[in-house]
Amino acid sequence: MSVPRRLVVSIDDQILTVLEGGICIREFPVSTAAKGMGYAKDSLRTPTGAFRICEKIGAGQPAGTIFKARVPVGVWRPGDAPEDDLVLTRILRLDGLDADNANTLERCIYIHGTNREDRIGEPSSHGCVRLRNDDMLELFDMISVDNPVEILPATRRRGGLLFIASESVLTTLDGTHELARCRGDEAYRRVLETTTAAREGRLAPGTAFLHCMEIIRPDRAMCGEVAARCAAAMAPGAREFLDAAGSGGWLPVFLSGGPAPLAEILAKDLGIEHTEAIPLYFHDDGSYAGSAAGYPVTGSFSMAGVIRDWERAMLPGRLAMAGDALRQREAGHLVDAFISSGACLIDQLRGAL
Repeated sequence: MSVPRRLVVSIDDQILTVLEGGICIREFPVSTAAKGMGYAKDSLRTPTGAFRICEKIGAGQPAGTIFKARVPVGVWRPGDAPEDDLVLTRILRLDGLDADNANTLERCIYIHGTNREDRIGEPSSHGCVRLRNDDMLELFDMISVDNPVEILPATRRRGGLLFIASESVLTTLDGTHELARCRGDEAYRRVLETTTAAREGRLAPGTAFLHCMEIIRPDRAMCGEVAARCAAAMAPGAREFLDAAGSGGWLPVFLSGGPAPLAEILAKDLGIEHTEAIPLYFHDDGSYAGSAAGYPVTGSFSMAGVIRDWERAMLPGRLAMAGDALRQREAGHLVDAFISSGACLIDQLRGAL
């Protein structure tokens, strides 16, 4: 009886090893999640632990086949306009065998080929394990359904996480207030009253957020317009601060108290890859049902949970936060250094090294 092959993925080394009888017979460079390790649905993090290959998808399809919901829908060619995270060539579907990763099948975590071969060897996926397409073809033919897979958690601390916990670090405009201005003076007055009440503790932040959204009635186009306006009004020193963070080995994470559709566009415009912001769902009936539900809204003193999640997921060597006095009271004790907005950002960042 032949010995079943086993796959071991090292997040530390970004390597997938094929073992047969405990002997390495092949290694492939991979990319696991840019946001590190984790099990939560929609977290975009790679789960760790024990798994099995529960399905092989794509046999006979050409290299570069694009899969949507595991169905071939076309072929990607090198040089095509890149999309962020295409599932290409072949899919090895993972089923989690541990209590923590039992939702892996539901999360659609795969081993698959990618259009971002340029980023293989570094964490860059949305939770899956990516391989180069030629490597994926080879691996697919080496592996059978029910072969075991182990994804080893990271153990090495590296780099630094820089939480940007206030829009004032980046821009001279307040995104929510700018959304309100789009609706006129009365809407702006009502939103200002609501945000002031939340800041003074007279209204729960989550309630205040939804109340503001009901006053403003934003849509995606409005969020994009305001995000561009905010990005154009960068705070003094913000660009230099972000450049210094990147060259100093810091990974910026924007923690916004505003709606995610606005915060994510603003962050992207400023070159920040990772954003944590309040979900705002646009429904056909015009409602925002489900928005902000259970989310740790800035100002609710639950931002600490977001920071701890990032620390567990990424194992940074150091933590810093840039923000205002409210954010410092809320979560400043969780980081190694706090950088006050309005002061000389770069000098403070250098002091955190």
